[in-house]
Amino acid sequence: MARLILSVVGSDRPGLTQALAQAVLSAGGNWLESHLSRLGGLYVGSVLVELDEARVDALRAAVGAVDAQGLEVRIAPAIEVAETAGEAIQLALVGQDRPGIVHQVTGVLSGLSANIETFGTRLSVEPHSGAPLFHMEARLRLPAGLSVATVQAALEDISGEIMVDIALAPAEGN
Repeated sequence: MARLILSVVGSDRPGLTQALAQAVLSAGGNWLESHLSRLGGLYVGSVLVELDEARVDALRAAVGAVDAQGLEVRIAPAIEVAETAGEAIQLALVGQDRPGIVHQVTGVLSGLSANIETFGTRLSVEPHSGAPLFHMEARLRLPAGLSVATVQAALEDISGEIMVDIALAPAEGN
């Protein structure tokens, strides 16, 4: 069996997910996981599918038909990875929006060799002032020997500078 990642981007409109699902099904594929959303007015995301090796060309052809409808689809092979070791934690951050928050937080995490397994950001409006609030949620995998307390301290060192509140908690489904 082949596992493939479909990366998609196109103008958002009703029916795109269904067209993509039809392409996968028509090639005999099984839709395993996905992250799809509307971002910047576009439909973007990724889908992990599994199908028989002999049907990969059929999937490429089926996806080509969706591509012709205005959805750009790229196909890449997924890779097999060993089971991940290390503690998984959930990071939640909120603060007034400003440039550089993502850069500084990910710089700290990279410097600690923490792996970002999932990452999401969004903006909301502060109820009282109407100011934009920046929210970040991430699932992190810590390398052996790195404590949650060390991560917390490193993030707290920059929290005052970027004016955010940061919370760490054990991740579900470690």
